[in-house]
Amino acid sequence: MALTPNTPSKQQERDAAANDGFLREVDEALRQDDLLRIGQRYGKPLAGLIIAGLLGLAGYLYWDHTRNQAAAELSERTILALDRLGSGGVAADAAARDLEPLMKEGGAGSRANAAMLHAAILQEQGKSDLAAKEFAALAGDSTAPQPFRDLALLRSVSIQFDTLPPAEVISRLKPLAVPGNPWFGSAGELTAIAYLKMGQPDKAGPLLAAIGKDEKAPRSVRGRVRQLAGQLGYDAGVDMQQIEAAGKNAAAAPAPAPAAAPAAKQ
Repeated sequence: MALTPNTPSKQQERDAAANDGFLREVDEALRQDDLLRIGQRYGKPLAGLIIAGLLGLAGYLYWDHTRNQAAAELSERTILALDRLGSGGVAADAAARDLEPLMKEGGAGSRANAAMLHAAILQEQGKSDLAAKEFAALAGDSTAPQPFRDLALLRSVSIQFDTLPPAEVISRLKPLAVPGNPWFGSAGELTAIAYLKMGQPDKAGPLLAAIGKDEKAPRSVRGRVRQLAGQLGYDAGVDMQQIEAAGKNAAAAPAPAPAAAPAAKQ
């Protein structure tokens, strides 16, 4: 007799499906119960963290927008002051007044830039004492960027050079009058002249020679110090005899003949 396969009956299939559904419902209920317990235990702290994060993000976005807007306003006001300055005359006074509040607003760089421009206007107006005072104040401002402070120091000393004791000039410019400093040429030239005022050519000559050989120094400064160094007997990187010979040859050369007048039209 043939054996029949051992297949589940339809009732068994229905029972198995019911069991699977029941197990899924139980598992779902357990998960919901776990989530409910987690929510009851950690819901408030999590909500607080989310709210705090959103508030922090909103605050940062507002601060960034306000900062950018303030920077744009400062830039616009500085540009307006420069436009007035370019007109000269009475407009320079208006530009100086526009810059005065900017010297107290914005970041350190913006304040230093406004202070530098304001002092430069005073110098152009012949108010040298006030200009030197403002340049000196900027040079001593520890919050200002160093390039502004260095330039302000150089400007203040150059304005007061004729009235300052040579020793004070040398002392104040000492940080700048060193090879490698961006202001070595200008600061070194003033320092060397101060040494000459003190009767110390042995200190002025080597400094002038070093400036004359410094390719980063302004060409106009190198030309002046090379001539002075040569007069003191120091090698500044050029042959002074050749320069003098070239000058004599140029002076002795005959003047070029005048160009012939164009022929008159018939």
